[in-house]
Amino acid sequence: MTGRGRLAQNAVRLGLTAVPVAFFAVFFAYPVAAIVRRGLADGGTWHVGRLAEVLGQSDIRHVLWFTLWQAAASTALTLLVALPGAYVFARLDFPGREVLRAVVTVPFVLPTVVVGAAFLALVGRGGLLDELWGVRLDTTVWAILLAHVFFNYAVVVRTVGGLWAQLDPRQEDAARMLGASPLRAWRKVTLPALAPAVAAAALMVFLFTFTSFGVVQILGGPAFSTLEVEIYRQTTDLFDLSTAAVLTIVQFLAVGAILAVHARTVRRRETALRLVDASGTAHRPRGAGQWAVLAGVLATVAVLLLLPLAVLVQRSLDTPGLGYYRALTDADGGIFLVAPIDAVGASLSYAAAATALAVVIGGLAAAALARRDAGRLVRGFDALLMLPLGVSAVTVGFGFLIALDRPPLDLRSSWILVPLAQALVGVPFVVRTMLPVLRAVDVRLREAAAVLGASPWRVWREVDLPLVRRALLVAAGFAFAVSLGEFGATVFIARPDNPTLPVAVARLLSRPGDLNYGQAMALSTILMVVCAAALLVLERLRTDRSGEF
Repeated sequence: MTGRGRLAQNAVRLGLTAVPVAFFAVFFAYPVAAIVRRGLADGGTWHVGRLAEVLGQSDIRHVLWFTLWQAAASTALTLLVALPGAYVFARLDFPGREVLRAVVTVPFVLPTVVVGAAFLALVGRGGLLDELWGVRLDTTVWAILLAHVFFNYAVVVRTVGGLWAQLDPRQEDAARMLGASPLRAWRKVTLPALAPAVAAAALMVFLFTFTSFGVVQILGGPAFSTLEVEIYRQTTDLFDLSTAAVLTIVQFLAVGAILAVHARTVRRRETALRLVDASGTAHRPRGAGQWAVLAGVLATVAVLLLLPLAVLVQRSLDTPGLGYYRALTDADGGIFLVAPIDAVGASLSYAAAATALAVVIGGLAAAALARRDAGRLVRGFDALLMLPLGVSAVTVGFGFLIALDRPPLDLRSSWILVPLAQALVGVPFVVRTMLPVLRAVDVRLREAAAVLGASPWRVWREVDLPLVRRALLVAAGFAFAVSLGEFGATVFIARPDNPTLPVAVARLLSRPGDLNYGQAMALSTILMVVCAAALLVLERLRTDRSGEF
């Protein structure tokens, strides 16, 4: 390539990354930095000693220990429960396989508030277990761990199962022909090949559970607090911004380390293996062992994933004549300034705007990262795009209120504030969905178009876009689902006259009374149905099974 061509490519890449970098700098880095500065700086003087002072408190150390312990336990339990499911969806072909694959992904796109509400209906006071056997698990660590497995089951199934389906089964067959038992052949051949995917899935589950907020807030009670919950408590209840700033820094460093290791495992998974077409590796169950594994996975899905959702729906109908749903149309002025049902329209509008933002920002970032000659700096930008999934959403939301309150960014009274916060968590899903497809586009097609005189924009419009249109729709669907369920940041910035569905559910659950509880179950059911419908549409569109979520 000539020097002029290399300069042109660098200019294009710089142009593609400029908008995402500016977006994250203004709406992520700036609000987080504003919170840290407000908490640790006084009159221009930084109180670095506050770090040791806060971390030396016994209650804060207990929060740090519980955050690490429950994340490690949740990750181990999720891997134990979900790895058989990854095998079943990767290697066994059975009726309803694709529909069931979509069903097990529903919990992942549900808001954590809805997950908490579902398990509250199952294991809480007056829940199914309480009614049948007098057993309550709310305010115990077991409720938190089970809810985390429920939420993250699909991460393991799709990440590990996606790679498992593309491993050549003839390698394991060859080991068995040489005398290895089925277990030894799996341990010596398949497991080492799956190790990068298992590590990547484990790191993602650890990340999501390390920063858990809604599940712990609803199910844990006052006895259990993760870093995210403690940041929220220090910010809203105690208004101790210095302690919140210290905890934000700790969480930021921990998440950065997790993402760095995750990026390395993903690169290993992309470069170390020879993969085959996933459509030809699955077969009908053979023998008693495979039928037993399939039956066990189906039973696990029914009890762990479907039962909480079914109980949630049942609780929303637990009054004559759809009473809880009818009550959603009444505005009593006690919790909201509008009827709770209005949160549905507000959430859909916010999520649509956030999806548009996420697709534009994430699409530009993915286009820049897809170029295989991208340097280390661009690859580092890939890891930075994942930070909003792990950095405290509570800090981001409160940072919006503090940082975006003066010209030229005086947005505190603007409706766009909520979609901006939601788009931050949508962008990583857009990037992760589009990146494998963009990298699969034959670079010679782009070069041929450029030689024939097409501009970079025209190359994108006439070469890349037709090939990635389906992936773009899938990315938009994921962005819409996660935007619809964002809670940690919007709990600060959603206005009482225009609440989002997750905020409405949380506020209803925080008030006593059967009517408030029933309305929370009804709103959670509506949100679950919308997310499930979006996901089923995505599964019909989706053709790539590479294991990227």
